[in-house]
Amino acid sequence: MQDTEERSPEAPAAVEPGARAWPRHWPLLLGAAVLPGLVLYLVGRWGEAPALQAWRTVALSVTVQAVPFLLLGTALSGAINAFVPASVFTRLLPKRPALAVPVAGAAGVVLPGCECASVPVANSLIGRGVAPAAAFAFLLSAPAVNPIVLTATAIAFPGRPEMVAARLLASLLAAAAMGWLWLWLGKEEWLRPAVRHTGHQPGHSRWAEFRGGFQHDFLHAGGFLVVGALAAATFNVAVPPSVLGTFADSAWLSVLFLAALAILLAVCSEADAFVAASLSGFSPVAQLTFMVVGPMVDVKLIALQTGTFGRTFAVRFSAATTVVAIACSALIGGVLL
Repeated sequence: MQDTEERSPEAPAAVEPGARAWPRHWPLLLGAAVLPGLVLYLVGRWGEAPALQAWRTVALSVTVQAVPFLLLGTALSGAINAFVPASVFTRLLPKRPALAVPVAGAAGVVLPGCECASVPVANSLIGRGVAPAAAFAFLLSAPAVNPIVLTATAIAFPGRPEMVAARLLASLLAAAAMGWLWLWLGKEEWLRPAVRHTGHQPGHSRWAEFRGGFQHDFLHAGGFLVVGALAAATFNVAVPPSVLGTFADSAWLSVLFLAALAILLAVCSEADAFVAASLSGFSPVAQLTFMVVGPMVDVKLIALQTGTFGRTFAVRFSAATTVVAIACSALIGGVLL
């Protein structure tokens, strides 16, 4: 027998005594150790740059402005799931979906909240048996026609009650039109709610059900809210103010531009009237379009809809809502303004 055995090609090389082998994934470990420190160094170095300060301010303001209403919406959604019997909705809404759409849209007048609050509430309504078309009409109308928003609009446009009336009518018309459009063209496979609330289960604590639904909805929607706020902040910093004046002189371009601006700025509906009033170089119809489109379609709302109903729904619904809201604003604004 030989003193030394012949080593096969697959056998690992011998390690000298006292030597230590490198970890197999040492580049990843090294990057994980170095990269966070490098990022912190760069942020600290350029953190005081004016553009970054503006970006940070806008991102925080959009988030802080929307969080209270997101809390309101998720709390209301949890309360509907735990405490409101499903029979209530069948009694209040007409059985025919075509009639339930305008009724649900008009019901948005009684909910003081922004678009962040309406998404979880609409999801809860669908889970309780409300027709999706009616729930979507409520989702679109509630942020734009509630008393707080209409009062803010009257303050932002003093002595111009026609602007308040135009916003109310254009928003209700757009919400009802989208509900009817869903009845005509909408498909169930486009709609995949993240959570189908089933109401109170016998033998379970209503408060526990409320707490569980509230926590899930808020944590799930909060992440998408932050993503939308970051996108809005990036647009605010990246687009120079001189671009605004380029589109103000054209009647149709000004309408389309302020519609796009409303989507990207993501201003809460309680404050958007003051932003619209500050855009005095644009026509009244363009200002109205800004106030109608914004509460129905903006980057944070698209993100919330994606997380709640699915990307397929959010892409189709947001695109259609934008077109319908612009058309309704142009129609109502052309008559009243």
